[in-house]
Amino acid sequence: MNYYIEPIARLINELSRLPGIGGKTAQRLAFHIIDMPADRVQNLTQAISKAREEIQNCSICCNLTDQNPCAICSSHSREHSQICVVKDPRDAIAMEKMRDYKGVYHILHGSISPMEGIGPDDIRIKELLHRISDGDVKEIILATNSDVEGEATAVYISRLLKPMGIRVTRIAHGIPVGGDLEYADEVTLSKAFEGRREM
Repeated sequence: MNYYIEPIARLINELSRLPGIGGKTAQRLAFHIIDMPADRVQNLTQAISKAREEIQNCSICCNLTDQNPCAICSSHSREHSQICVVKDPRDAIAMEKMRDYKGVYHILHGSISPMEGIGPDDIRIKELLHRISDGDVKEIILATNSDVEGEATAVYISRLLKPMGIRVTRIAHGIPVGGDLEYADEVTLSKAFEGRREM
């Protein structure tokens, strides 16, 4: 039996589809939104719509951007011969927060996970290979998570790149096994980065 009138039930249903939002949290958010002043609700809906319409993937690194190419790929102060490969845009943000890395990024938008039916063709590995085909790239830093999927992805990419004569390194495991980059503090990330190793 549904205890909510249709508009509230629909709002709760849509909010509960968001990652990490269960039924109770969705209900709490729905009632909070309903109680918000109309102008704040309008600002929220406009921000969501604008983000969805204006954000795209950078044609070079596959990161989220509102300009193409993104600000990092367009920057002349970045070291374009060094590419740090990460799972998703949040990981690139985590790397940027440590302020030590001066190279560029490549966002895979996932990890190889046979259990979930995600293979190499389902993430942005082809785009990475295309980027390095011009011969200007000297080092690929694999900064995927230290879980099983992240390790499998790193090993797969390193095996593809080794025959090309490109230096392939892996960030050190100052990051706990099973931990995600986005939750690591800047000092831990910096130490893991300094301790990267050849693959």
